[in-house]
Amino acid sequence: MPAQELNTRVLVIDDEEMVRDSIKQILQPETAPESEAIAAAADLLFDEPVTEPALTSHSALSVFPDFTVDLAVNGKQGYEMIKAALEAGNPYAVIFLDMRMPGWDGLETAIHIRKIDQKAEIIIVTAYSDHSIEDIISKAGHNVGYHVKPYASEEILQLATKAVYEYNRIINLESLISVIGNIQLSQKQLDRLLQNIVDQLAAYINAESVLLGKFNEEGEYMPLASVGKTEELLGIDLIQQQILSMKNQDRPFVQIGNLLTAHMEPYDVFAILPDESKLRTEKLYLLQLFLNNAAQAILNAELQEALMRKEKLTAAGNAVGMLMHDLRTPIKSIALIADMLDMQGADQETTSLLREAGRQASEIFDDFLDYLRETPLEKQPVDLNLAVQQAIKLCEDRTPGHGVTIDVQSPESVEIMGDGSKLKRSLSNLIGNSIDALNSNKVDSPVIKVRLSESAKFVQIVVSDNGPGIPDEIRATLFEPFVTKNKSTGTGLGLAIVRQFIEGHNGSVTVHNDEGAVFTLQIPRC
Repeated sequence: MPAQELNTRVLVIDDEEMVRDSIKQILQPETAPESEAIAAAADLLFDEPVTEPALTSHSALSVFPDFTVDLAVNGKQGYEMIKAALEAGNPYAVIFLDMRMPGWDGLETAIHIRKIDQKAEIIIVTAYSDHSIEDIISKAGHNVGYHVKPYASEEILQLATKAVYEYNRIINLESLISVIGNIQLSQKQLDRLLQNIVDQLAAYINAESVLLGKFNEEGEYMPLASVGKTEELLGIDLIQQQILSMKNQDRPFVQIGNLLTAHMEPYDVFAILPDESKLRTEKLYLLQLFLNNAAQAILNAELQEALMRKEKLTAAGNAVGMLMHDLRTPIKSIALIADMLDMQGADQETTSLLREAGRQASEIFDDFLDYLRETPLEKQPVDLNLAVQQAIKLCEDRTPGHGVTIDVQSPESVEIMGDGSKLKRSLSNLIGNSIDALNSNKVDSPVIKVRLSESAKFVQIVVSDNGPGIPDEIRATLFEPFVTKNKSTGTGLGLAIVRQFIEGHNGSVTVHNDEGAVFTLQIPRC
């Protein structure tokens, strides 16, 4: 049912026919046949028609909607009717429910209903206090009303009207929030939209502050949008601890006192409520809906950004590809020219600089073309120990990198199925980056450690150094193309190529700081 239409469908579940018919007559009155007959006879006797019958449709009473009422004689029949209505896309907005019934009683029926319908407003109408209100709320949710028999017609009308508008408000908000999941925005536009939604969410659940974020690869909770001063009031460590505690319980929502945490992979919400009263079920439903669609919206934005980057790189590749192809051969000839000059007794310092310039230019060409081409893998057995040694050798001519100690520890034989050339290039990029970082920061006793380990399914390679680590401002985008900082050489494509090659092996690459930069490659053996 479209969100803009007012859903006024009501289901009455009661084992007493008189009660069912009474509520239906109140909500969906019909003109009595005998009254119609009297009115028709009066029209023949008098010049003017008599007043209309007392019982009329609510359409004449603007304060009440026109209800559509269905009846069920017990809890199981009502449950099946609700299930069928949901499957047909025509759900009930309000359910009047008797407490004492044969078979499922009112509470058991409400519990079953909540398993398939979180949004319908349930109003329990009973003359008995078999269950406390607290017990009903804890088992059937907070959007459950409770009314004691006997009742007046006006009370039933008011209860049903209020419940219908509460239900439809939820449906309309659901429709608005769901739109987010299908919007394709730039990251900047998405950030503004998420902030606006967090503002709306805070107002809806009446929270003093709300924080939306997710955990990064290093296990740190990173805020994305907020209302209030949650971090200042509680501290990010406590927030992170609460969220991790909730995840360990494998529950989408946890409320402890006035602190609410919620999760929808991979995003988390943390909120400070004004008091310790439990949130109504429909508010928790909206919170879950928001997280679900916010996650989809962020994914859409990330895919859109990746597509735009890809298009830009493709355009750049088409523009310079032919030029690079023509220049690649003379650039790679620089090293040969330097060797010839050495043989003729040229100044060693000059030829060394010439050779280094040629190496850097050749590396830039190789990086750019390798990234653009996305050539398929050529898998065969690869000795990773040999690949590491070849990668180190490729980095030996980085001046003044000869003072860097490279410490390798590995099992005697580590072999996987993979593309040896691409794995060697990935390792040389990581080791070369570490050499550049250590040299440019003039680190005392510079050391690069390469550690290989293996399990039945994976091989892990860790490349670490004792340099300054990865700057915080680029860590989140480190593996994106053209991201670099404090480097006088290179294209900013080195780590993008590493990620491309390792993910091509169905592996993963992560980075964190631990007394220097630590890169971890995990590659499946097959």
